[in-house]
Amino acid sequence: MSRQQIINKTLPKKGRSLWQDGLRRLGRRRFAMVCLVVVVLYFLLAGFIYLAELFDWQVAPIRWSQEVGSQYESPSRENLFGTDMFGQSVLRKTLYGTKISITVALFASFISIAIGVPLGAIAGYFRGFIDEVIVWLYSTLSSIPYILLILAFAVVLRDKTLFGYKLTGITTVYLAIGLTSWVGICRLIRGEVIKHKNREYILAAKSYGCSNSRIIFRHLLPNVFHLIIIDFSLRFVGFIHAEVILSFLGLGETTRPSWGAMINDARIELARGVWWQMAAATFAIFFISLVLNVFGDALRDSLDPKLRT
Repeated sequence: MSRQQIINKTLPKKGRSLWQDGLRRLGRRRFAMVCLVVVVLYFLLAGFIYLAELFDWQVAPIRWSQEVGSQYESPSRENLFGTDMFGQSVLRKTLYGTKISITVALFASFISIAIGVPLGAIAGYFRGFIDEVIVWLYSTLSSIPYILLILAFAVVLRDKTLFGYKLTGITTVYLAIGLTSWVGICRLIRGEVIKHKNREYILAAKSYGCSNSRIIFRHLLPNVFHLIIIDFSLRFVGFIHAEVILSFLGLGETTRPSWGAMINDARIELARGVWWQMAAATFAIFFISLVLNVFGDALRDSLDPKLRT
């Protein structure tokens, strides 16, 4: 054995960071990784449909309004999920609905994080009067039933103008959801910042003369960022469900197909024995909800240090 090999053996091994260890633990969960692949496929489909509309590619999902058969054709080899009352492909409508739901959930998540994370960090760090005001604000919002609050915001924002842009359809939906769903992440970040603000690395930053904003955004938030990612993955499903509910009630996208609008249309068709539109939309919602919940739980178990064994 050479001298260099002996030195390498005696040197302490380099430790893994929280992120490296968490990703390594996550990679060991095969079912969670399969769910991640399915989630990525949903996002790729939504992105492909968006690009197809942007560049006017004539592909099947954006040609959902084209008649492909007669009225209420049952599922067949030509039309896997049959047709609706206008002879349109239910499969194409289901694929296009993926873009609507993913877009709404994604923008609503970013809006809720952009509001909840800074407010929670500021409340937990400064405490006092600022904390009381923020706690009063999110306590008031959380006392109102969530669905009723979303409906109220959706009705108020509909057909309004913001910065010269008329709010209709999908924009109204993700604004209504995002502006009402930041309470949970705000409460979570506030509690974590309260626990971290008196730790040694924060006291050291104060002793070096770091400003409050630098301490919050350069020291505190990076140490609780894993909680933001976990919360994002778990709440994404709830935002998809909220979009489906609003579309079902007629407050969402009305000019293009969405899963909620498809369920609303299929509600009447069930009396005639036409079940395939309801089945297609329900299966799409169930499948993405299942894989997101499984992956979110695995992500939480892998990244949360308190859950390690």
